[in-house]
Amino acid sequence: MIPARAQSWLAIRWLAFVAIAGSGAVSDLLTKHFIFQWRGLPGVTPPWWLVEPYVGIQTAVNPGALFGFGAGWGSFFATLSVIAGVGIFVWLWRFGAINSWWLIVSLGCVLAGIVGNLYDRLGMWYLPEYPAEWRNGVRDWILFQYPPYVWPNFNIADCLLVCGAIMLTIHSFKTPAPESANSRSASHP
Repeated sequence: MIPARAQSWLAIRWLAFVAIAGSGAVSDLLTKHFIFQWRGLPGVTPPWWLVEPYVGIQTAVNPGALFGFGAGWGSFFATLSVIAGVGIFVWLWRFGAINSWWLIVSLGCVLAGIVGNLYDRLGMWYLPEYPAEWRNGVRDWILFQYPPYVWPNFNIADCLLVCGAIMLTIHSFKTPAPESANSRSASHP
């Protein structure tokens, strides 16, 4: 039996995780919806520049994963997304990541990105009149370039995934390695 104080502490942490993941996913899905309504499908309108010619809004559909690799593998990437999402909950619950605010925030960002892009990969935004190659594609709209270099368009989910991954990398360098059984027995005869 978990004491009442520990239960409320745990509930607050789970609530924070769900709030981060939920608000991130909703932000991604709403921005994609509104940007695609405003700017139209890819190729319909020219980029709308915030800072010409560096930062703008341009709709695109990525049929693959990172930088468009794996085009046509939408079902595979959707399956990986579900596995990663389940893994996050296992890490939080079973392996105690819920005890770290840093991990709550970083894993919340990662899950938000997974959910936002998974929605697209499952074709939940797709309409029959769209090109078939977009069926399991991810909607992107943030345009960043430094001519002649053009970065592939991305979305809020991608930003959340990258921020969460950076936080996890930082955490991995700051977390001490667990002692091995051999080093413990050698130091404690």
